[in-house]
Amino acid sequence: MPRIVVEVMPKPEILDPQGTAITHAMGRLGFEGLGEVRQGKRFEVEVATADEATLAAVREAAETLLSNPVIEDVVSVRVQEDDPR
Repeated sequence: MPRIVVEVMPKPEILDPQGTAITHAMGRLGFEGLGEVRQGKRFEVEVATADEATLAAVREAAETLLSNPVIEDVVSVRVQEDDPR
C-alpha cells in the first residue's frame, strides 16, 4: 500500500526547547562539529493510490490538522518510494 510522508517543523522564529536540549546533550556526549538541532514531526499516511488528488488531500490535512499553522510549517508532503522497515 502506498504511503505519503508529511514533515512538519517549527517556524524559524519559534523557540524549540526540545531541539535546544538535544543540541546541548550532543555536546555533553562528545559529538563535536554538529550545529543546532530543530525537532519536528513526521507523519506516515497509508493511501489506496498516490495520485495528485490524494497528495492534495493529504497536504490539506497536513495544513489544517497535522500542523499548527501559527507555529509550524509543513515542510514536505511526498510519496515514500520504498518502505525502510
